[in-house]
Amino acid sequence: MAGPAVSVVIAAYNAMPYITRCITSVADQSIGRDAVEIVAVDDGSTDGTSEELDRLSREYPTLLQVFHQSNSGGPSAPRNKGLDHARGTFVFFLDADDHLAPEALERMVAMAETNGTDIVLGKMVGVGGRGAPTSMFRRNQPRTDVFASRVYWTLNPMKLFRRDLLERLELRFPTDLKIGEDQLFVGPAYLHANGISVVADYDCLYWVKREDSGNITLRTGGSEPRLRFLPRMVDLLLEQVPPGPDRDHLAHRHLTVEVQQLLTHLVHEPRPEQEKALARLAEVIAPLWHEGLNDRLSAMARLRLHLVRHTMLDELLELVRFESELGRKDVATPVLVDGGRAYARYPYLRDPSRGIPDTCYDVTRQLAVRHRVTRAELRGSSLHLAGHGYLHRIATEDVTTELLLRERGSGTEYRVPVAHTPTPGLGKEDDEGHYVYETAGFEVSVDVDTAADGSGLPDGLWDISLVIGAQGISRAVRIGSKRDVAVPAAAATHIVDSGGQARAVTLYTTTPHGNFTLDIGERKHGVLPQVSVSTVRWAADAPTELEFGVRCTLAGLPDGALALHLEDGQGGTAAFPAHASPSGADFVVRVPVAELPAGLWAGRLRLGGWAWGLPPVPKDLVPAKWRRRGLPWYAKPVADHGEAFVLQVARTDVVRAVARRLKP
Repeated sequence: MAGPAVSVVIAAYNAMPYITRCITSVADQSIGRDAVEIVAVDDGSTDGTSEELDRLSREYPTLLQVFHQSNSGGPSAPRNKGLDHARGTFVFFLDADDHLAPEALERMVAMAETNGTDIVLGKMVGVGGRGAPTSMFRRNQPRTDVFASRVYWTLNPMKLFRRDLLERLELRFPTDLKIGEDQLFVGPAYLHANGISVVADYDCLYWVKREDSGNITLRTGGSEPRLRFLPRMVDLLLEQVPPGPDRDHLAHRHLTVEVQQLLTHLVHEPRPEQEKALARLAEVIAPLWHEGLNDRLSAMARLRLHLVRHTMLDELLELVRFESELGRKDVATPVLVDGGRAYARYPYLRDPSRGIPDTCYDVTRQLAVRHRVTRAELRGSSLHLAGHGYLHRIATEDVTTELLLRERGSGTEYRVPVAHTPTPGLGKEDDEGHYVYETAGFEVSVDVDTAADGSGLPDGLWDISLVIGAQGISRAVRIGSKRDVAVPAAAATHIVDSGGQARAVTLYTTTPHGNFTLDIGERKHGVLPQVSVSTVRWAADAPTELEFGVRCTLAGLPDGALALHLEDGQGGTAAFPAHASPSGADFVVRVPVAELPAGLWAGRLRLGGWAWGLPPVPKDLVPAKWRRRGLPWYAKPVADHGEAFVLQVARTDVVRAVARRLKP
């Protein structure tokens, strides 16, 4: 008999009252109870968890299997026992404090089966003030790996694993560790998985902070437990990942997250233990750290690692205190600007007695760029933009901001100077008013006919950025994602007259980021779908004028550029301009058929080099009649030309007309 799709393994220790919701959240999964089994292991609970599990097993006799054992002191042993009894194609480890959203297992299993992946991460949501990892859940990832994504930044086991992977690797949680045991389980699984998936568009797991802070994954115990698992993780990377960018990507996590967490515990320990732990930490991280990693690290992380590597204990204790105080403030650290670089005023900056290099304080690349667009519109061939942009913590002195146009395919760039405008009081609502930016505003007009160093911009997708500069520091940033409510986001296509030629220019916002781009030459926004001839009828106020209703979603076009052109097939032509319509159509073209010479007239609606076919004249349209020089004339649709517009204009044959009337 085939096993279930998913085995949910729950290690439980003193988990009342959370265990009830945990179990019922699995029982109520949309994937169905036939597809799920729960293996719960009570690790010597003393608070009624054991009895509640037995009660729940009677309520769900075919779903829940409960094991009881003496307390092991950690989550590893109960998880291992649950894994030993799991029969599912997949295994999901669920902490007894947490619970699943109703469709979690169905969505994760579907993601794994559709993409053939071995591990699936479901989006986690913190409850009760508990922080949940977020960087890997910004978008769905059907198939990725540990090096091309941020999945390594969550090493807890609350994920869907293909059981074949775990058995092939003979993976079990190490029982000699109180914390970090999950890293030594999840890390190897990540490295050997045949693909990893991420479900980010559905909240799968609710990560609950217990009122007594008794979560298994929140119990710590100082620096010593961390110095037991961290060396083993370092060895894992050294043994299984060759030197290079891939190893650096994973090392980044341990050199920042683990080191910082360990130091926050170190400050509470006696001095001899601090010195011993710091010396050991410096030894542990030495094989992972090298100068090439600096570009991946924040300035604070670089400074922290420098102090660790040089075992500067007093300086580290001060840095931890500084970071803690910084976390309680709403004011960002001031910077020193020197030589076109910005250095955070962290402890010991340029202190000659410490000799810490400036690179440990360099935040130039980390400076936040803040910007907003207050105006964005095309008028004729000119794009008009206004707004503000500044570098956080850098006063707007010696401002050198420019607009940058970059063609997406070729990388061709053109810069356009902007007018700097005053922005009094800007910034006073942030950082408790410590930083103000008085000249951060900009206004600029970009003429597509001259923006390419005096020539017209070639066809292409031109991404729009600001190169924001002040005090010798500059950063480029795409603009548009932050804009006033009155600034439209919808694509707007304009037909502009460029040297006698009609060109399509569309200002639009990108998906999903919402930044402005100019589409010149219909790379993404075609003109033809935006115009159509919707109606053909005789004008109500002029029975010999054929009226064409034109639907048009173009945002702008030159006066008189849209016109209806007729030909009689014998060299005769006639053109009639479109005019704005007061009725439902956007434009109307009126053709005074009484002025057309005799012939079969066909035609098209034209706008520069674009043309649209005309719908046939309705067959039930009554012929128009008039007199020219005393003789009767008529215009009527020609029925035998199918779906094409053909209008016959001719003089009435009086003899034949009379004969038809007299015919009995």
